[in-house]
Amino acid sequence: MTIRLPDFQGGFRAYAPREEPFAAASGTPFTSRTVFSAAHVVADPFADATPDSPAAVDWDATLAFRRHLWSHGLGVAEAMDTAQRGMGLDWAGAAELIRRSAAEAKSVGGLIACGVGTDQLTGPATLAEVRAAYEEQLALVEESGAQAILMASRALAAAAKGPEDYLEVYGHLLRQAAEPVILHWLGPMFDPALEGYWGSSDLDAATDTFLQVIAAHPDKVDGIKVSLLEAQREIDIRRRLPQGVRCYTGDDFNYPELIAGDEQGFSHALLGIFDPLGPLAAEAVRVLDTGDAKGFRELLDPTVELSRHLFQTPTRFYKTGVVFLAWLAGHQAHFTMVGGLQSARSLPHFARAYELADGLGLFPDPKLAEERMKNLLSLYGVTQ
Repeated sequence: MTIRLPDFQGGFRAYAPREEPFAAASGTPFTSRTVFSAAHVVADPFADATPDSPAAVDWDATLAFRRHLWSHGLGVAEAMDTAQRGMGLDWAGAAELIRRSAAEAKSVGGLIACGVGTDQLTGPATLAEVRAAYEEQLALVEESGAQAILMASRALAAAAKGPEDYLEVYGHLLRQAAEPVILHWLGPMFDPALEGYWGSSDLDAATDTFLQVIAAHPDKVDGIKVSLLEAQREIDIRRRLPQGVRCYTGDDFNYPELIAGDEQGFSHALLGIFDPLGPLAAEAVRVLDTGDAKGFRELLDPTVELSRHLFQTPTRFYKTGVVFLAWLAGHQAHFTMVGGLQSARSLPHFARAYELADGLGLFPDPKLAEERMKNLLSLYGVTQ
């Protein structure tokens, strides 16, 4: 049996779906790497919502997906950009997500870290207002019992006059953080409003400022997440970190080589692509735990083509592909996103994502995925 899929030239091709999924065992804890999956939110498809209204979230399905990730041994990075933070999910929704997910993590013994930002600010802000917004969110995450991830701030990028303002704001936050945090450097390919973060569009100068923040407070920085999609830059930063500060790769283009590492070190992981790759990624890390770097690469390298497809320009719309694959995999009953973001990618893009994910065995029920893909195609007028 084949399925008729559109290609990128206006034609069609026949694809024969896989019959058996990838078999992955669920969960013993990892021993060689700390691994977080940034997780998506499931929209409530029956809410009378518009792209401008507050996010309507299906909390049961959203928390069930987090339990799925925890069951495979992965940590959950909550309320990050994968959860459409700043692209459909506002601070009120993010705050509720943090509270609920942190409580769920406690009940199942799952690892969780949550994003701290300034997205309650909706207009131009002073540095004092940026600090206060960060403080409000940091307090909520700490009260929930989760680890804090200090995310890059659009408001800070707009208000800062130079590197010294970043040093002052981050220094202030790190001094008052109760526990070591993860610092997140998100590149402008993920959010154009973050251009020039750390006070310069010159990445070498920005890197120096970033490292200066860490060097001044190494006891308050558990690690850094670098999302610049430049493997060598991440390696260079990793080698300059103070002893004990981890690097969590956020490079969805080059993650296998960065996690595997080299003779001078390796990266842990905090990745949006591990949302759809969860069981397969977990299996690969367990292979790496045995010291088998070759076996790890053999499992994970074939996933890079799918990841690069989902994260292609404009990269910030990768969330659409992530949710699409969650629907095909049966983790949710619909393909609807908060803010209507399900419209952000084309039908040929979805078709290729289906083909690549199916080839990797990511769908627990390949027949269900095939039926759902056919249903989507029929909505676009494609007959089989």
